Amino acid sequence: MREKFGGLLSLGLYKMKKVIAIEDKEYPVFLKKINDPPKKLFYKGEWDAKIFENCLAVVGSRRMTTHGKRAAELLAGEVAARGITIVSGFMYGVDATAHRAALNANGRTIAVMPCGIDLIHPEYQEELYNDILENNGLIVSEYEGDFQPTLWTYPRRNRIVAGLSKAVLVIEAGIKSGSLITANWAKKFERKIFAVPGPIFSSVSKGTNQLIKDGASIATESKDILDYYRSNFEFSSSLRKQNFSNRFPLTTPYPDSFHLSGPHDLKNLFSSLENQIIEQLQREPLEIDSLARNLGIPVSQLGTLLSIMQIKGFVSQEGGKYHSK
Repeated sequence: MREKFGGLLSLGLYKMKKVIAIEDKEYPVFLKKINDPPKKLFYKGEWDAKIFENCLAVVGSRRMTTHGKRAAELLAGEVAARGITIVSGFMYGVDATAHRAALNANGRTIAVMPCGIDLIHPEYQEELYNDILENNGLIVSEYEGDFQPTLWTYPRRNRIVAGLSKAVLVIEAGIKSGSLITANWAKKFERKIFAVPGPIFSSVSKGTNQLIKDGASIATESKDILDYYRSNFEFSSSLRKQNFSNRFPLTTPYPDSFHLSGPHDLKNLFSSLENQIIEQLQREPLEIDSLARNLGIPVSQLGTLLSIMQIKGFVSQEGGKYHSK
């Protein structure tokens, strides 16, 4: 049984916390290259050097919009499904969504904490914390014990998130946000910065749109990110496709109206739902809320599928409405 006291995880559930010092050969190579790297990394989970070979930091607003959630699920999920480790800060919003998307894609993820390694912060995300550890992920911190997070530990945490990663993807960010602090660290460390463009009137898109103005690369599909890793690093996606790609559609749950009585081909089911969407949009362009009501599908599930269909070229979005191509 798990025991929790104010967010403190019972050490009996997992192996005792461990530590990697900067002098150790197992210390992450990319993190060692930054200015002021942590002298020690405390961690939970099984340390595996391969998890650090190709990392992508995914950060964004805690006040995540539907647009941000869809982008985080799609981009982090597809990138993780190709074997890139998703690194984030474990906060609610985009961070937690990115961690979960990686796990749903059968990928790996690293959560960097702004507190002592024995704390779960925020504590109500204990299930996500445990899922990361149970699926070959890592929890890391430069602080030991139950050291409490403070205002200054969050930007210090962000430097580790950026330092572990070969690139940073910013999903949503206000003009003054922790996500932009991570992007600034990435710039100092000469790491690639990707940003997802957003509506010009959205407060949580002002930061990402400014990053793009300042030279960040636009990310509207996972290919934008994967091409960068393939072109600049020793990264082969063929093996990763065999391991993960067939399972990735499971990150888009099917509605309760699908009651399966026997074995089915997942691809055929996915196409069936796509066909229903196309039939609806051939009648008239619809906003996502109206389309979700017509199909009896939660907006959060439909949004992810529509994003995939846009990439496939099946639908387009104009004036807030989706159109069949």
